[in-house]
This record gives sequence, structure tokens and C-alpha cells, in this order.
Amino acid sequence: METGATYRGTVYPWQCDHVGHMNIMWYVGKFDEANWNLFARIGLTPTYLRESGRGMAAVQQNIAYKRELLAGDIVEVSSTLLEIREKSIRFVHEMRNAETGDVAAICEITGVHMDRQARKSAAFEDPIRRAAARLLAFPEPVSA
Repeated sequence: METGATYRGTVYPWQCDHVGHMNIMWYVGKFDEANWNLFARIGLTPTYLRESGRGMAAVQQNIAYKRELLAGDIVEVSSTLLEIREKSIRFVHEMRNAETGDVAAICEITGVHMDRQARKSAAFEDPIRRAAARLLAFPEPVSA
């Protein structure tokens, strides 16, 4: 399983709330940026999505906040692909303070591959399914 960072960035003062830590809307935004980097690794690139008329839609997202992030903190998100199905994908992001290594938040997302014109789910193409299968945290057994 490839575990390289899918997002790197910084917490800016204007991203902090009245308590002094990064507001939840920015956690979601940074996880969203990680989504697109993970998707590109399996072939769901901007070019593919534009040319094929496909898109991705989040249908479930669960976030556990573990430690606060403060202005100036360096943030890194790593992503793990948990499951690829005919039309959906499930993965988890782990956001860390890059300086301390502390886990700040964990986000599990289920996304659906969409036909943008028909406005309904669509099966992933085989090359995307194969690329995703290579990145699964728990690879599926090979059929004999």
C-alpha cells in the first residue's frame, strides 16, 4: 500500500476560530484536497473526469478530531484506500501535525463514481479498478 502524503499545508491564522485552533471547516477543506490527490493516483485525474463526463460525490464522511492544530502548524495528510466496489470507493485520511507527528484528525469517506450528465452512479472503468486494487490496505484475494 502506497502511503505517501496526499496533502501538505499550513494552518493560517485566519483559519482559526474563537478558541484559537483551526476551525472544523478547514479540516474538511484539507481532507477534500487530499481526496483529489488520492483519486489522481488511481486514474481519477482532472483530465479523466472532464473528458469522460464523470465525477465523484461524497455520500458519507465521518471525522474524529484528536488534537487541535494551531496557526503556523504544518499539516500532512496520508490516505489509505480501504475498499473499491463497482461504483463506490471507501478510504481514510489521517491528518497529522508534521512537526510533532501527533494525529490531529481522522476522516473516513465513502465516495460514489458519477455520470455527471445522467446524474447517477456509474461503474468505475477497469483501469481505475485495477489501479485502486493495487493500493488497497487489505488486498482482495486473487481468484484461481
